[in-house]
Amino acid sequence: MLKVSTKGRYGLRAMMDLAQHYGQGPVMMSDISRSQGLSRKYLHALLTSLREAGLVHSVLGAKGGYYLAKPPLEIRVREIVEALEGPISVVDCVTKADKCGKLDSCAARLVWTNLTAVITKALDGVTLDDFVNGSGLLADDSRSNARG
Repeated sequence: MLKVSTKGRYGLRAMMDLAQHYGQGPVMMSDISRSQGLSRKYLHALLTSLREAGLVHSVLGAKGGYYLAKPPLEIRVREIVEALEGPISVVDCVTKADKCGKLDSCAARLVWTNLTAVITKALDGVTLDDFVNGSGLLADDSRSNARG
C-alpha cells in the first residue's frame, strides 16, 4: 500500500498554516503547534526539513518564527512531500537502480515507473494555495468530468 507518512501529512498541515498567514510576518512555532495539534519537538523537525529544502525561512528572537519562502501559489505539494518524505517512488527500483538485480529484465518496472510519474505529476499540479483555498487534488479532474 502506498502511503504518505505522518511527516508528509503533518508537514503539509504546517505549511497550510503558514500559507494562511502569508504576508503577515513570521508565525511562532508555538502558534502552529497549538493550531495544528502537533508537538513542538515534532514540528521543529518538520520545519527544519522544510527550511533545508528552501520552502520556509525562520527568524530568531521575540518576534521570530517561520514564514513561507515564496508565495503559496508558487509552492507545489510535490516539493513539500519530497522535502519530508524523499524522492517520490512507489518502489525503490524506480529511483534507486542498485536496489534490484533484475532491472534490465523486469517487465513490472515500467508499470512502477509510469505510476510514479503519474503521482509526481498529480502532486506537482497542486499548489499550497490550492489546498488553502479548498481546491485540493481532484479539482481539475472534477471540472473536466463536469464538462462531460
